Amino acid sequence: DSTCQRKNSVMFSVSSVGAGSCLETLEEGKPLVVVINEKLMDNHQLELAKQLHRGGHVFYCNCSTLVETLQSMDLSTLKPFPPGQPEKFALFLDNVFGFQ
Repeated sequence: DSTCQRKNSVMFSVSSVGAGSCLETLEEGKPLVVVINEKLMDNHQLELAKQLHRGGHVFYCNCSTLVETLQSMDLSTLKPFPPGQPEKFALFLDNVFGFQ
């Protein structure tokens, strides 16, 4: 479908800092710039953005610094996001609940 074709040809993505949006894009191996909504209570988006940035996986900014971020970013400095390991989490839950 044309949406998938466009998505596959994208050089990088700009997204909100929703955990689902971030993980979906990072798991696809696409470079990502996340834009923080500073008006949200407790600013949990900033926490996630900072952590992903510390790991070298994203660039982050707010609306007022988006243009500057896009002009100054170097996509080659971003590191691939490691694939998830759901089997480890499932094993952990099995142990917690005594299923094993």
